[in-house]
Amino acid sequence: MNDNDMFPQGPDPDNTEFKYTPVDEPVIHPVLAAFLGLVGVFFLYQIIGSLVTLLVLGFDIENADINSLRLMTVAGQLIFILVPTLILSLLVYKDIPSTLRLKLPSVKETTIFIIGLIILTPLLQELLYIQNYLFDLLAQASPVFDKLKSLLDELDKAIESTYGSLLGADNMLEYMLVIIVVAVVPAICEEAFFRGYVQKSFEKKLKPFWAILITSLLFGMYHFNPSALIALTILGMYLGYAAYKSNSLLVPVILHFINNFVAVIAFFVFGNEDLTNLEVVEKMGLTDHLVALVLFSSIFILFLYLTHKNYQKLTTEGEMS
Repeated sequence: MNDNDMFPQGPDPDNTEFKYTPVDEPVIHPVLAAFLGLVGVFFLYQIIGSLVTLLVLGFDIENADINSLRLMTVAGQLIFILVPTLILSLLVYKDIPSTLRLKLPSVKETTIFIIGLIILTPLLQELLYIQNYLFDLLAQASPVFDKLKSLLDELDKAIESTYGSLLGADNMLEYMLVIIVVAVVPAICEEAFFRGYVQKSFEKKLKPFWAILITSLLFGMYHFNPSALIALTILGMYLGYAAYKSNSLLVPVILHFINNFVAVIAFFVFGNEDLTNLEVVEKMGLTDHLVALVLFSSIFILFLYLTHKNYQKLTTEGEMS
Protein backbone atom coordinates (compact mmCIF):
# COMPACT_ATOMS: atom_id res chain seq x y z
CA MET A 1 0.00 0.00 0.00
CA ASN A 2 1.48 3.35 -1.02
CA ASP A 3 0.87 6.79 0.46
CA ASN A 4 -1.75 7.63 -2.13
CA ASP A 5 -3.72 4.57 -1.08
CA MET A 6 -3.34 5.38 2.61
CA PHE A 7 -4.27 9.04 2.22
CA PRO A 8 -6.86 9.26 -0.55
CA GLN A 9 -8.69 12.52 -1.11
CA GLY A 10 -12.19 12.79 0.31
CA PRO A 11 -15.23 12.29 -1.92
CA ASP A 12 -16.93 15.08 -3.79
CA PRO A 13 -20.70 15.32 -4.30
CA ASP A 14 -20.41 13.28 -7.51
CA ASN A 15 -18.57 10.46 -5.73
CA THR A 16 -15.42 11.11 -7.72
CA GLU A 17 -11.98 11.83 -6.38
CA PHE A 18 -11.62 15.48 -5.41
CA LYS A 19 -8.58 17.29 -6.75
CA TYR A 20 -7.77 20.93 -6.41
CA THR A 21 -6.92 22.77 -9.61
CA PRO A 22 -5.05 25.96 -8.77
CA VAL A 23 -5.52 28.91 -11.07
CA ASP A 24 -1.77 29.34 -11.58
CA GLU A 25 1.45 27.67 -10.58
CA PRO A 26 2.80 28.91 -7.22
CA VAL A 27 5.15 31.84 -7.50
CA ILE A 28 7.82 30.02 -5.43
CA HIS A 29 8.58 26.40 -4.58
CA PRO A 30 5.82 25.13 -2.22
CA VAL A 31 8.26 23.72 0.36
CA LEU A 32 10.12 27.04 0.44
CA ALA A 33 6.76 28.79 0.71
CA ALA A 34 5.90 26.63 3.74
CA PHE A 35 9.14 27.41 5.57
CA LEU A 36 9.00 31.10 4.73
CA GLY A 37 5.50 31.13 6.14
CA LEU A 38 6.65 29.35 9.30
CA VAL A 39 9.53 31.78 9.85
CA GLY A 40 7.39 34.80 9.05
CA VAL A 41 4.47 33.86 11.29
CA PHE A 42 6.84 32.87 14.11
CA PHE A 43 8.53 36.28 13.89
CA LEU A 44 5.27 38.17 13.66
CA TYR A 45 3.38 36.34 16.39
CA GLN A 46 6.09 35.43 18.90
CA ILE A 47 8.32 38.49 18.58
CA ILE A 48 6.35 41.39 17.10
CA GLY A 49 3.17 40.28 18.89
CA SER A 50 5.00 40.07 22.22
CA LEU A 51 6.57 43.51 21.74
CA VAL A 52 3.21 45.05 20.87
CA THR A 53 1.66 43.46 23.96
CA LEU A 54 4.43 44.89 26.15
CA LEU A 55 4.05 48.34 24.61
CA VAL A 56 0.27 48.34 25.09
CA LEU A 57 0.01 46.68 28.51
CA GLY A 58 3.38 47.60 29.98
CA PHE A 59 6.31 45.44 31.01
CA ASP A 60 4.69 44.25 34.23
CA ILE A 61 2.59 41.63 32.46
CA GLU A 62 1.89 39.68 35.67
CA ASN A 63 -0.05 42.63 37.05
CA ALA A 64 -1.68 43.70 33.78
CA ASP A 65 -5.45 43.64 33.41
CA ILE A 66 -6.26 40.04 32.55
CA ASN A 67 -9.11 40.84 30.17
CA SER A 68 -6.86 43.26 28.28
CA LEU A 69 -4.26 40.50 28.04
CA ARG A 70 -6.91 38.10 26.71
CA LEU A 71 -8.01 40.60 24.07
CA MET A 72 -4.40 41.19 23.06
CA THR A 73 -3.94 37.42 22.72
CA VAL A 74 -6.97 37.19 20.43
CA ALA A 75 -5.82 40.18 18.38
CA GLY A 76 -2.33 38.72 18.09
CA GLN A 77 -3.59 35.42 16.70
CA LEU A 78 -5.94 37.08 14.25
CA ILE A 79 -3.48 39.73 13.02
CA PHE A 80 -0.21 37.81 13.15
CA ILE A 81 -1.36 34.27 12.25
CA LEU A 82 -4.66 34.34 10.36
CA VAL A 83 -4.10 37.47 8.27
CA PRO A 84 -0.60 36.39 7.10
CA THR A 85 -2.05 32.96 6.26
CA LEU A 86 -4.65 34.54 4.00
CA ILE A 87 -2.11 36.88 2.41
CA LEU A 88 0.42 34.10 1.77
CA SER A 89 -2.25 31.83 0.28
CA LEU A 90 -3.28 34.60 -2.08
CA LEU A 91 0.24 35.73 -3.03
CA VAL A 92 1.84 32.28 -3.41
CA TYR A 93 -1.05 30.21 -4.76
CA LYS A 94 -3.53 32.90 -5.91
CA ASP A 95 -6.26 30.70 -4.51
CA ILE A 96 -7.34 30.99 -0.88
CA PRO A 97 -10.31 28.54 -0.94
CA SER A 98 -8.43 25.53 -2.28
CA THR A 99 -5.21 26.25 -0.39
CA LEU A 100 -7.04 26.46 2.93
CA ARG A 101 -9.51 23.65 2.06
CA LEU A 102 -12.52 25.94 2.47
CA LYS A 103 -15.10 23.23 1.91
CA LEU A 104 -18.04 22.25 4.10
CA PRO A 105 -17.71 18.65 5.32
CA SER A 106 -20.68 16.36 5.72
CA VAL A 107 -22.09 15.71 9.17
CA LYS A 108 -20.98 12.09 8.84
CA GLU A 109 -17.37 13.07 8.12
CA THR A 110 -17.25 15.39 11.10
CA THR A 111 -18.86 12.83 13.41
CA ILE A 112 -16.40 10.11 12.39
CA PHE A 113 -13.39 12.25 13.22
CA ILE A 114 -14.91 13.41 16.51
CA ILE A 115 -15.24 9.75 17.50
CA GLY A 116 -11.56 9.32 16.66
CA LEU A 117 -10.64 12.28 18.88
CA ILE A 118 -12.62 10.75 21.75
CA ILE A 119 -10.52 7.59 21.40
CA LEU A 120 -7.25 9.49 20.95
CA THR A 121 -7.61 11.75 24.01
CA PRO A 122 -7.20 9.07 26.72
CA LEU A 123 -4.44 7.47 24.64
CA LEU A 124 -2.44 10.70 24.75
CA GLN A 125 -3.12 11.05 28.47
CA GLU A 126 -1.70 7.59 29.15
CA LEU A 127 1.28 8.42 26.94
CA LEU A 128 1.99 11.51 29.05
CA TYR A 129 1.77 9.50 32.26
CA ILE A 130 4.29 6.92 31.06
CA GLN A 131 6.55 9.52 29.43
CA ASN A 132 6.83 11.42 32.72
CA TYR A 133 7.57 8.23 34.62
CA LEU A 134 10.41 7.40 32.22
CA PHE A 135 11.73 10.96 32.43
CA ASP A 136 11.83 10.61 36.21
CA LEU A 137 13.79 7.35 35.96
CA LEU A 138 16.30 8.92 33.58
CA ALA A 139 16.68 11.94 35.88
CA GLN A 140 17.48 9.61 38.80
CA ALA A 141 20.07 7.73 36.72
CA SER A 142 21.77 10.67 35.02
CA PRO A 143 22.81 13.98 36.62
CA VAL A 144 22.87 15.62 33.18
CA PHE A 145 19.33 14.51 32.40
CA ASP A 146 18.27 15.55 35.91
CA LYS A 147 19.39 19.11 35.18
CA LEU A 148 17.61 19.01 31.83
CA LYS A 149 14.46 17.73 33.50
CA SER A 150 14.64 20.53 36.07
CA LEU A 151 14.80 23.09 33.27
CA LEU A 152 11.84 21.47 31.52
CA ASP A 153 9.88 21.42 34.77
CA GLU A 154 10.50 25.14 35.24
CA LEU A 155 9.32 25.77 31.68
CA ASP A 156 6.21 23.67 32.35
CA LYS A 157 5.49 25.70 35.48
CA ALA A 158 5.85 28.95 33.52
CA ILE A 159 3.47 27.67 30.83
CA GLU A 160 1.03 26.47 33.48
CA SER A 161 1.18 29.83 35.25
CA THR A 162 0.54 31.73 32.01
CA TYR A 163 -2.42 29.59 31.02
CA GLY A 164 -3.67 29.61 34.59
CA SER A 165 -3.88 33.40 34.46
CA LEU A 166 -5.69 33.36 31.13
CA LEU A 167 -8.15 30.69 32.25
CA GLY A 168 -9.14 32.18 35.60
CA ALA A 169 -12.72 33.46 35.49
CA ASP A 170 -15.21 34.85 38.03
CA ASN A 171 -18.38 35.33 36.00
CA MET A 172 -20.19 34.03 32.93
CA LEU A 173 -18.85 36.80 30.67
CA GLU A 174 -15.28 35.89 31.61
CA TYR A 175 -16.00 32.20 31.10
CA MET A 176 -17.21 32.97 27.58
CA LEU A 177 -14.17 35.15 26.90
CA VAL A 178 -11.82 32.39 28.09
CA ILE A 179 -13.45 29.90 25.71
CA ILE A 180 -13.05 32.36 22.83
CA VAL A 181 -9.40 33.05 23.71
CA VAL A 182 -8.29 29.47 24.36
CA ALA A 183 -10.61 27.34 22.22
CA VAL A 184 -12.29 29.27 19.40
CA VAL A 185 -9.62 31.63 18.06
CA PRO A 186 -6.63 29.22 18.25
CA ALA A 187 -8.67 26.51 16.52
CA ILE A 188 -9.40 28.80 13.58
CA CYS A 189 -6.05 30.57 13.29
CA GLU A 190 -3.71 27.65 13.97
CA GLU A 191 -5.61 25.23 11.76
CA ALA A 192 -5.81 27.71 8.88
CA PHE A 193 -2.05 28.17 9.09
CA PHE A 194 -0.83 24.63 9.84
CA ARG A 195 -3.41 22.29 8.29
CA GLY A 196 -4.27 24.84 5.63
CA TYR A 197 -1.31 26.78 4.28
CA VAL A 198 1.69 24.82 5.65
CA GLN A 199 0.49 21.25 5.20
CA LYS A 200 -1.06 22.02 1.80
CA SER A 201 2.25 23.52 0.68
CA PHE A 202 4.14 20.38 1.72
CA GLU A 203 1.54 18.17 0.06
CA LYS A 204 2.29 19.76 -3.31
CA LYS A 205 5.83 18.32 -3.33
CA LEU A 206 5.95 15.63 -0.62
CA LYS A 207 4.00 12.43 -0.13
CA PRO A 208 0.96 12.99 2.12
CA PHE A 209 2.40 11.05 5.07
CA TRP A 210 5.55 13.18 5.18
CA ALA A 211 3.60 16.40 4.66
CA ILE A 212 1.40 15.54 7.62
CA LEU A 213 4.30 14.36 9.81
CA ILE A 214 6.51 17.41 9.19
CA THR A 215 3.62 19.82 9.70
CA SER A 216 2.62 18.04 12.92
CA LEU A 217 6.14 18.13 14.34
CA LEU A 218 6.38 21.85 13.60
CA PHE A 219 2.93 22.30 15.15
CA GLY A 220 4.16 20.59 18.33
CA MET A 221 7.34 22.68 18.46
CA TYR A 222 5.33 25.86 17.89
CA HIS A 223 3.66 25.45 21.29
CA PHE A 224 6.98 25.62 23.21
CA ASN A 225 5.97 22.81 25.56
CA PRO A 226 8.75 20.15 25.39
CA SER A 227 7.00 17.79 27.82
CA ALA A 228 3.97 17.64 25.55
CA LEU A 229 5.86 17.61 22.22
CA ILE A 230 5.17 13.94 21.44
CA ALA A 231 1.50 14.18 22.38
CA LEU A 232 1.05 17.42 20.42
CA THR A 233 2.75 15.90 17.38
CA ILE A 234 0.47 12.86 17.46
CA LEU A 235 -2.57 15.10 17.90
CA GLY A 236 -1.32 17.24 15.01
CA MET A 237 -0.98 14.15 12.81
CA TYR A 238 -4.57 13.20 13.50
CA LEU A 239 -5.73 16.73 12.70
CA GLY A 240 -3.64 16.66 9.53
CA TYR A 241 -5.06 13.28 8.52
CA ALA A 242 -8.58 14.57 9.13
CA ALA A 243 -7.89 17.66 7.00
CA TYR A 244 -6.44 15.64 4.15
CA LYS A 245 -9.04 12.90 4.23
CA SER A 246 -12.03 15.23 4.37
CA ASN A 247 -10.52 17.99 2.20
CA SER A 248 -12.08 20.40 4.68
CA LEU A 249 -10.37 22.77 7.08
CA LEU A 250 -13.53 22.87 9.17
CA VAL A 251 -13.01 19.30 10.39
CA PRO A 252 -9.66 19.93 12.14
CA VAL A 253 -10.96 23.30 13.34
CA ILE A 254 -13.84 21.53 15.10
CA LEU A 255 -11.52 18.86 16.51
CA HIS A 256 -9.03 21.48 17.71
CA PHE A 257 -11.83 23.45 19.34
CA ILE A 258 -13.18 20.35 21.12
CA ASN A 259 -9.70 19.43 22.38
CA ASN A 260 -9.06 22.90 23.81
CA PHE A 261 -12.62 23.29 25.09
CA VAL A 262 -12.35 20.05 27.08
CA ALA A 263 -9.05 21.29 28.55
CA VAL A 264 -10.73 24.56 29.58
CA ILE A 265 -13.63 22.73 31.22
CA ALA A 266 -11.16 20.44 33.02
CA PHE A 267 -9.40 23.52 34.36
CA PHE A 268 -12.66 25.07 35.51
CA VAL A 269 -13.67 21.85 37.26
CA PHE A 270 -10.40 20.44 38.60
CA GLY A 271 -8.13 23.45 38.80
CA ASN A 272 -4.57 24.21 37.78
CA GLU A 273 -3.10 20.81 38.53
CA ASP A 274 -5.00 19.19 35.68
CA LEU A 275 -3.97 21.75 33.08
CA THR A 276 -0.76 20.01 32.03
CA ASN A 277 -1.16 16.85 34.13
CA LEU A 278 2.55 16.20 34.60
CA GLU A 279 2.38 13.95 37.65
CA VAL A 280 4.87 11.09 37.77
CA VAL A 281 3.38 7.62 37.61
CA GLU A 282 4.03 5.57 40.71
CA LYS A 283 5.59 2.15 40.12
CA MET A 284 2.51 0.42 41.50
CA GLY A 285 0.38 2.02 38.79
CA LEU A 286 2.73 1.73 35.83
CA THR A 287 1.41 -1.62 34.65
CA ASP A 288 -2.15 -0.32 34.62
CA HIS A 289 -1.10 2.68 32.53
CA LEU A 290 0.83 0.48 30.10
CA VAL A 291 -2.18 -1.80 29.67
CA ALA A 292 -4.42 1.23 29.13
CA LEU A 293 -1.98 2.66 26.57
CA VAL A 294 -1.90 -0.61 24.61
CA LEU A 295 -5.68 -0.89 24.79
CA PHE A 296 -6.41 2.64 23.61
CA SER A 297 -3.68 2.41 20.94
CA SER A 298 -5.21 -0.81 19.59
CA ILE A 299 -8.68 0.72 19.50
CA PHE A 300 -7.38 3.85 17.78
CA ILE A 301 -5.42 1.90 15.15
CA LEU A 302 -8.51 -0.24 14.49
CA PHE A 303 -10.57 2.93 14.16
CA LEU A 304 -8.12 4.38 11.61
CA TYR A 305 -8.05 1.13 9.64
CA LEU A 306 -11.83 0.83 9.48
CA THR A 307 -12.23 4.52 8.67
CA HIS A 308 -9.70 4.32 5.86
CA LYS A 309 -11.13 1.13 4.43
CA ASN A 310 -14.77 2.26 4.54
CA TYR A 311 -14.43 6.04 4.26
CA GLN A 312 -16.26 6.43 0.97
CA LYS A 313 -19.16 4.31 2.15
CA LEU A 314 -19.31 5.87 5.62
CA THR A 315 -19.30 9.44 4.37
CA THR A 316 -21.45 9.25 1.24
CA GLU A 317 -24.06 6.61 1.98
CA GLY A 318 -27.43 8.35 2.21
CA GLU A 319 -25.97 11.79 1.41
CA MET A 320 -27.44 11.90 -2.11
CA SER A 321 -30.98 10.89 -1.13
